[in-house]
Amino acid sequence: MFYLILLFVGIFISACAQKPASVDLSRLPAVITNPAKYNPLQPNEARVILQQGTEYAFSGAYHDYKKDGIYICKQCNNPLFRAADKFDSGTGWPSFDDIIEGAVKELPDEDGSRTEIVCANCGGHLGHVFRGEGFTKKMTRHCVNSVSLNFVGQENPKKKSNPDGVQPIAEYIKGKGYEKYETAIFAGGCFWCTEAALDRINGVADVISGYSGGSEKYPTYEEVGAGNTDHAEAIILYFDPQIVSYETLLDVFFTAHDPTQLNRQGPDVGRQYRSAIFYQNEEQETLAKNTIEQLNKSGKFDKPIVTELKPYEEFWVAEAYHQNYYELHPENPYVQRVSRPKVEKVKKVFSEILKPEFK
Repeated sequence: MFYLILLFVGIFISACAQKPASVDLSRLPAVITNPAKYNPLQPNEARVILQQGTEYAFSGAYHDYKKDGIYICKQCNNPLFRAADKFDSGTGWPSFDDIIEGAVKELPDEDGSRTEIVCANCGGHLGHVFRGEGFTKKMTRHCVNSVSLNFVGQENPKKKSNPDGVQPIAEYIKGKGYEKYETAIFAGGCFWCTEAALDRINGVADVISGYSGGSEKYPTYEEVGAGNTDHAEAIILYFDPQIVSYETLLDVFFTAHDPTQLNRQGPDVGRQYRSAIFYQNEEQETLAKNTIEQLNKSGKFDKPIVTELKPYEEFWVAEAYHQNYYELHPENPYVQRVSRPKVEKVKKVFSEILKPEFK
């Protein structure tokens, strides 16, 4: 049983999020270590921080807050959480799937059924931690009262480049000779899965993982994964229309993921994992609409398709370590348990149009 628990947790901890977000603590207020000098608290703040109270759901200032920065302890200024680790759990309280190392302590709750979290510096009550709920791949939700926190925004000057390789698709393909191909842009959950599935189809010259659908320039994986942008994890395909049609690629896309799940795919929850088609012209829009209508009428799915149809604006190539991830990391538990079944399903359904090396 212990082995199974470790394996289950490992599947999701080892998933898409491979690199922690960096934390710039240089601009934060000094941490107060002398209790006599702690920041003064209002009565509603003291009720939560000192008396282990709980604010009403959806009443706090930060439950739906999406700015980039650091959340610190209201009582002592200790840096606790990164905005990049914040996600929308729908519970009405700020939720984080990670902490700044060493900043938060866990204590058995008096009720015996929950785990309390407190500031490691001053002991102020923050909330509770829950595990195994499936909101994110880290399988952890630090449920925090907004009144226990202050927020310090991080400067985010206009980025001209990204050291991890995030760049506009036009820069990425420059000099590759891809002008002869047509393109398709899909989003269907974790891009490790969709990239590998669509790349097995004959006529597809290249599939690139990235981000699309939002307005943020040079989005990072941490920002997208935390829901701090409106981008979705997406893929862009370069294909030869003489070999495979856009309509066929739509069929593969709708096989490679579940288009009836709203703002999630299996264990991956949030709008960043939504099902979406970013069409580039009227013909692609019409084909997508017709395909969805036919699938809804066919009874293939037991629920209506919720795939978003949106005009294409820009595609940002994801960090280099995400490209070709399925092929390079077959040992990854997430790849084995989540990605592989999707890829194998596509291979089975579309066996007649696979690339020779995948038959």
